[in-house]
Amino acid sequence: MHRTIPDMSTVAVAITDGMLHFELSVAFEVFGPAPAAVSGPWYDLVGCGPGAVRAGRFLLEPDHGLDRLADAGTVIVPAWADVDVAPPADLIDAVRAAHEAGARVASLCTGAFVLAAAGLLDGRRATTHWAHTDDLAARHPRVEVDPGVLYVDEGSVLTSAGKAASLDLCLHLVRLDHGATVANAVARRLVVPPHRAGGQAQFVASPMPDRTGHPLGDLFPWVLERLDHPLTVEDLARQAAMSSRNLGRHFRSVAGTTPLQWLLIQRIRRAQELLERTDDSVEVIAAATGMGTATTLRRHFNRTVGVPPDTYRRTFRSSHADAAGVR
Repeated sequence: MHRTIPDMSTVAVAITDGMLHFELSVAFEVFGPAPAAVSGPWYDLVGCGPGAVRAGRFLLEPDHGLDRLADAGTVIVPAWADVDVAPPADLIDAVRAAHEAGARVASLCTGAFVLAAAGLLDGRRATTHWAHTDDLAARHPRVEVDPGVLYVDEGSVLTSAGKAASLDLCLHLVRLDHGATVANAVARRLVVPPHRAGGQAQFVASPMPDRTGHPLGDLFPWVLERLDHPLTVEDLARQAAMSSRNLGRHFRSVAGTTPLQWLLIQRIRRAQELLERTDDSVEVIAAATGMGTATTLRRHFNRTVGVPPDTYRRTFRSSHADAAGVR
């Protein structure tokens, strides 16, 4: 059977009810107007949908139907607003057909749920907004969900983490197609970094489990007041008046991890706060968080957060600290 070869210069954005307008605008900003650095061909950007659709508070009328996705070289699937609602069957079928026709398919933020529903992520690494990675993994167990990266490039299928990471992925596509110089020009026009270090782990909040209704309720604040101490599992068990084995069982039930891993995460989170709010050296912060040495802090911080402490400080140094005279 004759198959039409996709037009590799065409970027088709799938637009249906339930898409989020931020990610839609990211796609149109990156692949729409050509930067001045481009002297040759640029992308032909098209919007594809089943008719008039609502994205957030905006009513949009795509120029093409969803069947047009199959003719594109690249298909962008923006964020899906309600991940508890299954994407429409016509969108899933159109995205699957586009990939089978040879298109490169990229999802932005929770658009990964559409790709997963279409079967495109089975057996592949993928990511989505950190708040939904557990849901994606639970609903699609054949997908290897990576919650700590800004985007994943699996060749013909790409996925991004949340919101701003959509820009990272789109710029990555431009870099692949047109080179670093052009991608940097697009980034300058949008006033964003051409390439960000690290992954979305550095943006993930780490909420403290509710201290009521479980045996560890009084232990958590006790530990947080003593993060500068060399605490052990035995110390925590003694404070909680239980055996180390029983402590581990309760930690897995309440915090979803082991006591030592939870303690390490609390030390890292405290280090993040100090990096943001103070001018303390890495050596001082290592001592204040019970990490011992700057080398130990850097190793665990880089492994957990995805960037070194100095890079994190430059990115997240709060304006409040600057206003207080911390330079």
